[in-house]
Amino acid sequence: MDKIQELKDQLKHHLAQAQAIAVKAEEEARDFTDAERSQVTDHMNQAKAAKEGLEKAKATATMKQALADLGEGVELEEKSAGERRTPSGLIVPDGKASLGESFVKSAEYQGLLATAPNGVFGKDHRVQSRPVGYKTLVTGSSDTSGGAFVTNDMRGLQVGATAFQRPLRLRDVVTTLTTTSDTIEYVRQTSQTNNAAAVPESTTTADPENMTTANGVKPESALAWAKVTTPVRTIAHWIPITKRALSDASQVRSLIDAFLRYGLEEELEDQMISGDGTGENLEGLSNVSGVQSQSFDTDLLTTTRKARTKVRLNGRAVPNAYLLNPADLETIDLLQDNEGRYYFGGPQGLGTAASLWGLPVIETEAVPAGTGYVGDFSKAVLWDREQASITVSDSHANFFIRNMVAILAEMRAAFGVIQPNAFVEIDLTA
Repeated sequence: MDKIQELKDQLKHHLAQAQAIAVKAEEEARDFTDAERSQVTDHMNQAKAAKEGLEKAKATATMKQALADLGEGVELEEKSAGERRTPSGLIVPDGKASLGESFVKSAEYQGLLATAPNGVFGKDHRVQSRPVGYKTLVTGSSDTSGGAFVTNDMRGLQVGATAFQRPLRLRDVVTTLTTTSDTIEYVRQTSQTNNAAAVPESTTTADPENMTTANGVKPESALAWAKVTTPVRTIAHWIPITKRALSDASQVRSLIDAFLRYGLEEELEDQMISGDGTGENLEGLSNVSGVQSQSFDTDLLTTTRKARTKVRLNGRAVPNAYLLNPADLETIDLLQDNEGRYYFGGPQGLGTAASLWGLPVIETEAVPAGTGYVGDFSKAVLWDREQASITVSDSHANFFIRNMVAILAEMRAAFGVIQPNAFVEIDLTA
């Protein structure tokens, strides 16, 4: 019987047996017995084995037929006189001699045997072959020889899409919240007057002419607030790319995603510092009314320390970070005393996180050189309306008929400063 048909019959038989047991249990409204469960499992395993064997047999038959069709009427390799082809396709000498017998009778083997004393190879005898002739030497250095198989070790951009990208750390220190609205309305404290004082007990029921604490009059304090409305702004950018590039280079896709997402965060950080609040810009820290200022005083260290004090005394807040441009931070790191010694440890001092007057320093290019900030950054709030997203579409211009797509990245956010006098803008230029 044909093997394929035999396997088909086995598969049908075992499936039918298992089905019959299942039908019987169902008709009797009961579960399988232990014996039936064992029988069903055995039939299913044998059916699975038959199915696998059937698939292999079909694949073998298909390959044999394909080989037969390809080789029909074609002699794949010329046979020399006195040679024959084995069923597997190997060409061997014709006749009853085996391949081994043909080898030992060959002129090459007889010549090799002649090099041994009395035709016997001793245990210390070095056996050297005697090839009929040399063909072209295969070398590893030539591109037309073995060197053609040596390919370049292409690693790609293993460091990711970090080229030309600066560290973004401002998000780490501000307060981050979410919103489901397009407009944020919050209260900003603009000033406070604390007149709290010790007050003596009143000694008369008459209305005192002089409204002073000495007459038992409690002092009045004041708080000033302003209602601020800030809209959610959209930050976005896109790049074009062909569908072929997206399909053929998955790494390109990931680099593009990383680049586009990073671009949004970089612009957001710039807006949080320098946004002028006009048009579609956020109102950044540098343009918020009520932020204190510190002019240059004596040197950089004196100036930055006095700014820290203003946060504590005037803002009545606890500063938690400085914001400095890398160029200004370098100038501070290179400061030396009269003996030429670095104040901050010199080259060996850069192994730890930068700090100044006990506060961490956020090094960011969002702050222009010559300007710095110190303050309680928890009093600045970033509201995420829609975090960064990537969209791909060919619905742009004539991209559809040109097999091109636009990759768009966008985010929506709002930014506000709750207590402006908790921040000080520092002039670092002498």
